[in-house]
Formats: sequence, structure tokens, C-alpha cells
Amino acid sequence: MFSVVTCIRDNHDWRLIVAAVIVCLIGNLASMLLLFRAQECDPGQQRNWIMASAFACGVGIWATHFISMLAYDGGFAITYGLGLTSLSVVLAICASWLAILVASEGTSEYSFAAGGILMAFGIGAMHLTGMQAIEGQVDVLHDLPATLVALFIGAVLASMAFLSFKTLKGARRLLVSATAMVIAIAAMHFISMSSISLVPHPERILTATVLEPKTLAAIVMAVSTGLILVALGAVFLESHLTDLRGLANASMEGLLILREGKIVDANERFQDMSGWKLTDLIGSDPAAVLISMDDGVVVSHLETMLTTRDENELPVEIMARRMIYRGRHCEVLVVRDLTERKRAERMIEHLAQHDVLTGLPNRSLFDTRIRHALQLAQRKRGQLAVFCLDLDRFKAVNDIFGHAEGDRILCKVSAILQRVADEGDTVARLGGDEFAIIQAGKQQPDAARKLADLILDGLAAEMDIARDPTAVGVSVGIAIYPQDGQTAEELSDNADTALYRAKHAGRGKACFFDAEMDEAVRARRQIETELRHAITRNQISVNYQPILDSRTGSITGYEALMRWNRPGHGMSDPEVFIGIAEESGVIVQLGEWVLRQACTEAARWPQPLSIAVNVSPVQFMLPNLCERIAAILEHTGLAPQRLELEITEAAFVRDRKNVIATLMRLHGLGVRIVMDDFGTGFSSLSNLRALPFDKIKVDRSFTGILEHDAAARSIVRAIIGLGHSLGIQVVTEGVETELQRQIVIEEGCEQLQGLLLGKPDIEPSVKLAARENFLAAHGDELERGRTAAAISAAE
Repeated sequence: MFSVVTCIRDNHDWRLIVAAVIVCLIGNLASMLLLFRAQECDPGQQRNWIMASAFACGVGIWATHFISMLAYDGGFAITYGLGLTSLSVVLAICASWLAILVASEGTSEYSFAAGGILMAFGIGAMHLTGMQAIEGQVDVLHDLPATLVALFIGAVLASMAFLSFKTLKGARRLLVSATAMVIAIAAMHFISMSSISLVPHPERILTATVLEPKTLAAIVMAVSTGLILVALGAVFLESHLTDLRGLANASMEGLLILREGKIVDANERFQDMSGWKLTDLIGSDPAAVLISMDDGVVVSHLETMLTTRDENELPVEIMARRMIYRGRHCEVLVVRDLTERKRAERMIEHLAQHDVLTGLPNRSLFDTRIRHALQLAQRKRGQLAVFCLDLDRFKAVNDIFGHAEGDRILCKVSAILQRVADEGDTVARLGGDEFAIIQAGKQQPDAARKLADLILDGLAAEMDIARDPTAVGVSVGIAIYPQDGQTAEELSDNADTALYRAKHAGRGKACFFDAEMDEAVRARRQIETELRHAITRNQISVNYQPILDSRTGSITGYEALMRWNRPGHGMSDPEVFIGIAEESGVIVQLGEWVLRQACTEAARWPQPLSIAVNVSPVQFMLPNLCERIAAILEHTGLAPQRLELEITEAAFVRDRKNVIATLMRLHGLGVRIVMDDFGTGFSSLSNLRALPFDKIKVDRSFTGILEHDAAARSIVRAIIGLGHSLGIQVVTEGVETELQRQIVIEEGCEQLQGLLLGKPDIEPSVKLAARENFLAAHGDELERGRTAAAISAAE
């Protein structure tokens, strides 16, 4: 140790020693920085960074050695041979590369030690080679033990440098590892230098020294430091540029760089989009690949087409920006592929204009096409047929077999319609089970009649109702332009009107619009449409007609009668709209509303009078009719015994078993059941036997002819007698004259109802007083009638 210090103190220029250490520190810091960068890279780039790190380290090691040798003064004039000196540089760089490679990529946990040993041997080889490059009148003798000690110490310190780099983090990682490597290099050099001996050899010829040692040291220091810094700067610049290009290549948009209207660069995304290679693009005009880019004119925003290498066209969006690129003002074109967006837009447009289930045009596209077809027909003075189609029994199939089966039926029907229609025809699904067809450019009505037959035959062939419970039929309505309408709305309405007539004519038919025949249909449809909104528009009201006890003349209850104040027509009779309401199903809504209103009104009466409400046969098709009536009674607070439900024998026609079951459940609740219009049905007696009716009502058709028809009087007498024998109350309705009243009282009828005794009124409470006035005026007559009835009964 003492000899090393003495050697440095007595035989070296300390200023050059400091310079050597600085160069060594710069070289090793640069080496560790580059090695750090290498570990952040992919394996493909890692070897390049390790080579750069080895170059910086090797140049630093050699510069440290050479400057230190220049600082050495052994008492003899010496020079250095160019060949061995150059070889020492190569050895330093190669040894550094091998050592760093082993230390950084070794799989063993002791790879840092292997790298340190290789680094020590490399430094030693470089040192010995450099010493052999000395030329002078001396011989250089080495002390082998000292050289081995230098190798050992260098191996330990170099291993510590690699270990520190491997284990430490942050700035400490670079500083500690670089410092340890500097100490290793300096230790090996000065231990070796302190152990050499210079033996004079006068016979040798001394080469003339061109430069002084200090000047040469300064040159070596400057050059080596410059090489290290240039390598470091070049590598970092390359890294920066590589990262920027990688960033550009990672962009999802294509980038084109234009200078003076020509392409000078493009990223990988643009090359992938277009199929063109960079060499093909550079120097070419952008109009060669981008349509609408005429003469290299750049716009800030544009949607155009990109011509690919295989001559396809891609929809793209171009946005332009200006920037400084390679020191020149350039334009950057950001090219965005719109293929997916255009596809999505087409899909959205298709979904907006087509039915999702069947893929047919929907109502929106149908309206557009019918207007276009009308415009064309008007210009060419042609004809046009509009079909409205509705599936028969579809609702039943959908309810019984489920929506999945219903969807399958709709798809099957749409396929049949598309098959039988011509290519130029528009087949559309308007919603639910409603379809429509536009037939243009043909001679009408022959073409429409032919297509209608194909539709009916096509469905009949593939849907056999007799064998397939899911099979459906179709009804067709047809309107022809110009005779059936001039506008799309008129044609559609008239075709729909013809369809309505086809369905009511027995279904499974095709009907052409006929203005005279369809006028009644249009009127019925207008009534049906208005009825659907009558409740919400406060057009429906309930009138109450009193029912009198024939013996006492007192009011026993009221019958709730529905009234419709139809706008533009005044108060409409039930005969006008009840049948239509039943056919359309609106009666369910109307009947429930009337029942609720009547029960609410009756619950407010001070006397526990009965309230009679008519129930349509259609309402009995509801599986929960009993539950609905029970809920209304509970909500209004009306006692079930006060409610009388009047039904006609038509209720037993469709589903006699279920109707009887519903009536039995209602009777079990305490609700009274009344047979209305008795004597007009086909099975009155069987119905009386099957059900425990509480009351029967003689139809007004018999009451109206009692005065001059003996047969009618006999029928009324038989009905009253039948009721008495069965213990059922009998009500005679339609009593409008005093003679009719006297006759039915004489025949023993318990209750009376008619215009003579009281008109239907919206305020039943007012009628209570009116009935008392009637009894006061006719009390004697009523008493005589009761006496005559008693005598007749006794006889």
C-alpha cells in the first residue's frame, strides 16, 4: 500500500491523475446510465444498449489508463506504439461488453461476480497491452504477485459495482456502481504501476516525441471525453427519436407528413391501412392515395376515400395541422379509418328504418317509400296498389304458445310475403301482426288481385289450420291509386278500411276498397276509435232507471244504464255503440268503468236499494272477472247483496262451462244474478235449471205488444208463472203505458221497470221524491190492482 502511494506521489503528475479520474468517472456514469436504459428495453433492443454501455465504459477505462501513463515519470523518455495502443482500446471495449453482458443477462444469482471477474481480466489485459506499447531505451518488468493482487482487487470492486447496480434503486444505484467501478480501474492501474521496474536499454533507438506528455494527455482526455459524451448523447437522441416514432406508430390514426405538397414520412398505422410501403409513399403526391386531395391542397377537415394498394377504397376522415418537422414547416395529415363508424351508421340507419325481428321495412321507411312511389306514379300517370294485411288468430297463438312462437310465425309470414312479392314491391311490417305492401309499376287492379291470391294461397299452403294449432291466416285490404285516394294517408286509410271489411266478412279474404260498401265500415271504425277515448274524454256517463215493487209501488232499486255523449252526434243510444264496443273489445273497459261508477253511487244512497248492472258476454271471457268485481265491491264498500249483475243468454254461447263456473263464484260472494231479456234466447229453460238465478226480466219486446197481442200476454203470463214456480223474482221491463202496467200487475209480476214509472236519470236520489209523488197520485189504482191480482191468484 505504501509503495502505491509513493508511486502516485513521486512518479505521477497529480493534475493528470485528477484528469484521468474525471474521465474515468464520466465514462462509468455514462456506462451505467446506458445499462439502466438497456434494462428498460425489449430483448431485441437490449443488446444495442449494452454495446453502447460497453463502448462508454471501454473508452473511459482506456483513457484513464493512457492519461495515467502520460502522468507517469519513470526517469526515462518513452513513447507509445500506435498498433498496441489501438489494440488496448479494442480490448477495453470488448472486455467491457463481455463483462456487462454476463453481469446483466446472466441467469445465475452470482452473475454479477462473473461479470466482475471478466471486467478485471479485461482491464488487466488492456493494461498489459498498453504497457507493451511503450517504446524507449528501457525494458518494462512486471511483478507477478502484485499483478495478481491487482486482478483480485479489481475483480472484487468490479463485482461490487455490478452488485450495487443490481440491488440499489434510484440515483444511489448509478453513483455507487460508477464509483465502485472507478475505484476498481484506478486500483488495478496504480497497483500495477507501483510494481513495475524500468531497466535501461541504451542500445535501443528512441522515437522522437511529437508532443509533450501534458499536451498529449489533454488531447486524449478531450477526445475520450468527447467520444463518451457523443456516444451518450447520440444514444439518448436515438432513444428519444425511437420513442417518438414508437408513439407515432402506436397511434390508432394514420399520420402523413407533407412538405411542399409531397409525402415525406408516414407512420405504420397509415401503411397498415393503405397497404403502401413507406418507400412507395415518400415523394409521392397525397392525391395518389387520398381522393379529393387535388394538387396537394390541404384542408383542415375532410371526409374522403383512401385508395389502398389493392385498389380498394376505405372511408377516412382527414384532419390537418402544421408543425416543424426536421427543421422545415410541414403539414401533418391525421387519417382516421371510418370503416367501423360507417358500418355502425349503416346499422343504426337500418335499425331505424327496418323491423328488428323480420328485417322488413318499418312504418317509417314504408311512409317514405309510398310517397316516393306516389310521386313516380303521378309523373308517369301510372297506378299504385297499397295492401294492408292482418294475421287471423295471431293473438290467440301468441297468448297460448308464447311470444317466442309468435315471433317464429311473424318471421315465417314475412318470408312468405317476400317470396310471393316481386322484387320491386315493398313489403313492410307496421307493428304487431300488421303488414303492408306497396305494388308499383303494374296494371291495376289485375296485378293486385294476382298478388292477393298468391298471398292467400302461400299462407294456406304452409299453414294448415286443421292440423297445426299454431297456424294463422291472413286478411287483406287493397286500395288503388288514383281512384281510391290521391295521398299516402288516403290510400293507407282506405286499404285499412277494406281490411276491416275483409275481417268482418269471415277472415281469410282479400277485399278491394269500395267507397259505398265501406262507408258503413268507416262509420263503425270511427265509432270504435272514438269509444276507445270516450272515458278519458269524460263522454261516458251513467243514468239510473228505477225498478218498482208492483205491490207497494215503492222503489226497490235502480238499473245502471250507460250513456255516450258523442261529440257532433249528441247522446247516442246504446244500440248504436254497444255491439261495436263488444266486437272491438272496448266493452271490457267500458263495462268495468260503469260497474265501478254504479257501485260508488249506490254506496252513497241512504236506503239499501239494489243496483243492477249489465255485464257483456265479452266480459265473461276474462278469466279474472270474479276477482275484478270483488275488488270493486271492496273498494267502493257496497254490500254484495245489493249488486245485481244482468246477463243475457248470449254469454253461454262461447264457453258455457267457464261462464257457469264464474257465475257460481259470483253467487257465492252474495252477488245476485239476473237473467236479462228472458224469452228471446234458445235455451232459457236449461239455463234456469243449471244456474240459481235470483231474478229474471221479461224482455221489453213482449211488453210493448201486450195491449193488442194475446199471444204476447200468454208468454208473459207463462214467464211470470215459471218464475213463481221456481221461486225466482220476475221483473217486467219496458212498461211505457198505464194499460201495460195494469196487465203485468194483474198477471202477478213482482217488479216493474219502464218509462212510465221513471226515465233513466243521472241523479237517482231526485227520483226517490218523484216516486213518492207518483204513489200519492195513483195509490188507489195500485191498491185495486193488488186486490185484483189477489183474487185472480185465489181462483
